Amino acid sequence: MFRWIAENYRTFLWALALAIAVWIAAVTSADPDETRPLRAAIPIEIIGQDPGMVIRGEIPANLKLTLRAPRSIWDALDADPQSARAILDLSGLSAGAHTLDVQIQINARPAQIIAASPRSVTLTLEALASKNIALETTLVGEVAIGYQAGSLNAALQEVLLSGAQSQVEKVSHARIAVNIEGAREDVDKTLPIELLDENGAPVSAVKVSPETVRVQLPISQQGGYRDVAVKVNTSGRVASGYRMTDISVFPPVVTVYSEDPQLVNNLPGVIETQVLDLNNAQDNINTRLTLNLPEGISIIGDPVVLIQVGVSPIESSVTLSGEKVEVTGLSAGLTAQVSPVIVDVIVSGPLPVLDILARQDIRITVDLSGLSAGVYQIAPQVETLIANIKVESVLPNAVEVVITPSVTSTPQK
Repeated sequence: MFRWIAENYRTFLWALALAIAVWIAAVTSADPDETRPLRAAIPIEIIGQDPGMVIRGEIPANLKLTLRAPRSIWDALDADPQSARAILDLSGLSAGAHTLDVQIQINARPAQIIAASPRSVTLTLEALASKNIALETTLVGEVAIGYQAGSLNAALQEVLLSGAQSQVEKVSHARIAVNIEGAREDVDKTLPIELLDENGAPVSAVKVSPETVRVQLPISQQGGYRDVAVKVNTSGRVASGYRMTDISVFPPVVTVYSEDPQLVNNLPGVIETQVLDLNNAQDNINTRLTLNLPEGISIIGDPVVLIQVGVSPIESSVTLSGEKVEVTGLSAGLTAQVSPVIVDVIVSGPLPVLDILARQDIRITVDLSGLSAGVYQIAPQVETLIANIKVESVLPNAVEVVITPSVTSTPQK
């Protein structure tokens, strides 16, 4: 028996190899391998970082991964993106520059890594530093003429900086800038804190706590100055059939001044313009008018203001009764009977246009193109020959049309 096996062992090995190959082919055909990238990038996790160290520079947030795996494994990976992890281990690293390989873990197996980007990451570790720094405040711009700013009050006098030692040491100023350009009212804002180096350039990658601060600045009007509204003085009326839709003035408020504060205090709160004539106006008005200033009072700035007046025709509607319906498109050899033969039409538009509207300016038709003998319900079409006229409705909104063959008389013998 053993002699027979010894003489035929090569045949056994070939049979075993063939069986294994057949099994692999069967498994592969049932669950073929696929090579493709993961649908979603993998977040790079950082572990083992010394709490007394901080990373300088930017580290890629995600890793792109291409794998070869059976289709069943791809189904599992697509269903659970957390099956793949990318880890950057900083354990035991001291200050300085380091190049680390990204560790890739794939929980679904079998899977082969074909490509990964990035494969490694270069970073610099620095000792974490912190310091307190005084908070500076600056005013940007000027308040409106006739106003004065009081003392600026900030809720904090100093802030705490933290970050990489080299970056923290760069910070020479912590500043807030308060914009008061043209201000007429008290300022009460919460503003971000800027970190600057000795040359005034911004310093990044340093955390400031708190990040914002509330500032308050009282602003008051000086004696002899006063803000008053501008009132447009009009005369006349727009043309008949038109209406004034709006009237605006720019600037709507002006600042006046007098050496005698009592004069400005006695003003009624408005300054009128020269008279604007609206008589028979039919179009929008754009013009400039001078302000009428009482004696002893001057204006800060330009004494001329821009006036804009909107003028539009009044919209209305009318009913045109007994309009005849015309037939169009009727094929040769056919006749048509329309019932009713007259309809009412309601139209709307500017009143001046409606006043001159005549019957010949409206045409009502029914289009019978392509229709053969029979009975039809057809909606009349309305054509207006004057612009800006809108058809609101036709009464009735459909008419009956009876189409019959034309009757031809037979000659008598």
